[in-house]
Amino acid sequence: MFSRLTSTRRPAKPLQKSERTLQVGERLLPLTVREHAQATRITLRIEPGGRALRLTIPRGLKMREVDAFLARHDEWLRMKLSKFSSDEGVQPGASIDLRGAAHRIVHTGSLRGLTEASVENGTPVIRVSGLEDHLGRRLEAFLKKQARIDLEARVSVHAAAVGKPVRSISMKDTRSRWGSCSSDGNLSFSWRIVMAPPVVIDYLAAHEVAHLKEMNHGPRFWALCLSLCPRMEEARRWLKLHGSQLHAIDFG
Repeated sequence: MFSRLTSTRRPAKPLQKSERTLQVGERLLPLTVREHAQATRITLRIEPGGRALRLTIPRGLKMREVDAFLARHDEWLRMKLSKFSSDEGVQPGASIDLRGAAHRIVHTGSLRGLTEASVENGTPVIRVSGLEDHLGRRLEAFLKKQARIDLEARVSVHAAAVGKPVRSISMKDTRSRWGSCSSDGNLSFSWRIVMAPPVVIDYLAAHEVAHLKEMNHGPRFWALCLSLCPRMEEARRWLKLHGSQLHAIDFG
């Protein structure tokens, strides 16, 4: 006769997730608090662009301990968030970078016409036509087009160097990564990179093309990446210091 073994242990409760807002100085930011089964301490992350916060906590941690942690780190958060302007929306007269150079946004007032970069009285500008309510959308479309021009050109150079074909190139507005490469040769980039200096744009193209040969981040990948972009470390430092600021710009 067979007997069936049963456990009296209760099934584990599902991991908890909560969402709230947190006041940091004059900012009111969305805060996501998520339990993680392997977490042994509280981890606080500022999302790209400084527009939201994410907190990872050990399972079963009391909310009062979460609140105490946030209170202790209030000054740290204020310091980190200070590099993000509280008003990053685009508007006439404001400045926005194109290929690392500041350009003043000029609304032409004309309902028709192309969005284009030019120089007026020695000052780089981006002239945007159409309704003012559509300025952000038209400026975003212009930057996407410029990003595609730059990235397609650099990808072509680097792909020829490694002897690998590229199937497609797409522009996206991803916040978790600047680019990606699939095993069948599809490359994807964040169009916001066009606001960075040319060396950073070149590095991003080289990085994703290098993945066509090395689908990893091992020593051979980094060696290949460096051979394609000798100023790789300079570009990586720039992205680490300034990349989040590109995500903070709101095009409406």
